[in-house]
Parts: sequence; C-alpha cells; structure tokens
Amino acid sequence: MPDDWQRALAVVAHPDDLEYGCSGAIAGWTDGGREVAYLLATRGEAGIDGLEPAKCAPLREREQIASAAEVGVSTVEFLDHQDGVIEYGLGLRRDIAAAIRRHRPELLITLNHRDTWGGVAWNTPDHVAVGRATLDAAADAGNRWIFPELVEQGLEPWDGVRWVAIAGSSSPTHAVDATAGFERAVRSLLAHRAYIEALTDEDPETYVRTFLTGTGKRAAEQFRGEFAVTFEVFSR
Repeated sequence: MPDDWQRALAVVAHPDDLEYGCSGAIAGWTDGGREVAYLLATRGEAGIDGLEPAKCAPLREREQIASAAEVGVSTVEFLDHQDGVIEYGLGLRRDIAAAIRRHRPELLITLNHRDTWGGVAWNTPDHVAVGRATLDAAADAGNRWIFPELVEQGLEPWDGVRWVAIAGSSSPTHAVDATAGFERAVRSLLAHRAYIEALTDEDPETYVRTFLTGTGKRAAEQFRGEFAVTFEVFSR
C-alpha cells in the first residue's frame, strides 16, 4: 500500500460503512501521524426500521463521531443527502469535490462502487452512487472549470489526489496489516451499538469480533498470511 502521503479523506454513504470495511487500517495510519478525515453523504437516518428518521439521524451521527474517535479521527462531516435514495449526479460530485478541495488529501478512500459484492450479494444504490461519484470527484476537484462556483466560494482546485482506494472490493490489489489496529477496529464498530442491536439478535461484541476476524482472515489468504484490510487502488 502506498505510504508516502500525509492526508487522507474517506468518503462513504452511511455511518458504519468505514467500520465494516477499513477502520483497522485507519487506526494504523493515525498512529503513524497521518491525518484522516471522514465525509459521509448521509446521517444514516433510514438505517433502523423501528426508529423514525428524525430521531435516528442524530443518534447515528453521534455514534459515527464516537466511532471515528476510537481510531484517531476527529474530523467527521455529513453532507445531508437522503439515506437510501442518494442520486449519482452533479450535485453529489460537486459536494465531494468541494470536500476534496477543503481537505486536500493525497489518498481518497471509498467503498465498493460496483453493483455486487463479489458477484454474490447485490450492493446498495447508495454505495454505488457515492463510490462512483468519489472516483469522478477526484478529477473534478483539480479542474478549475468544473464547478467554477467552488472557486467563487474560495475553494481553489486541488489536483493532489494520487490514489483512490476502494474498500470492500472483490478485486483487491493492496493490503494494510491490521493486526495492531484490530482492537480499536472492534471498539469503533461497537460504537454503532444502536444500529448493531437493531441488525442482529447476537451479542454485539461477538457479532463484531466474528465479522472483523473473518474479513481479516480472508485477506490473509490473499496477502502473505497477514491479518489485513484490503483495497483496490487506482492511481492518478
């Protein structure tokens, strides 16, 4: 995995998307002094069936902020697109490009943007829209003549994104050793307790440890036996 960078921006659709995917890697990066910021397209307001969106959104926002803190991330921003019906298009690209110009990352992180999870399970439209828009916004952010209104808002172009790393890809090209960050990754996912308790009847800690151990071991089968988080990395 490239390591000659200082700033990263992780862009996903919902609270918990990063914790199911790559928080173990993020813990290691922040330990090493790198800066990581989170940008979420929604507040996850449609994520809990028994809780109406107006009450769910602030709860999931609080859980996400607490979750990020467990892995050394203090900057968490929300775009307020509507959970479950995010539309790929110019508005989403503009919002992500604006965030890229604000944070000026060298590394962008997002979630699987393809229609399926490895051809086995159907992906959600929100993940597809945000992942695809993030890939496109990496270029948009560097072009003065795309979204010129951003310049008028004081956001000068940033063409410094060197890589976009896709978590949860069925075609990973790179991996990050997640051994040292595992316990913090567990705590980070457990911070989404209300969501997890609505999702499963299993003990939350058992559920979280089983899930994260399984993904780490599957990565180890592909990458030199290391307990890892995997990414598909596109260079720019």
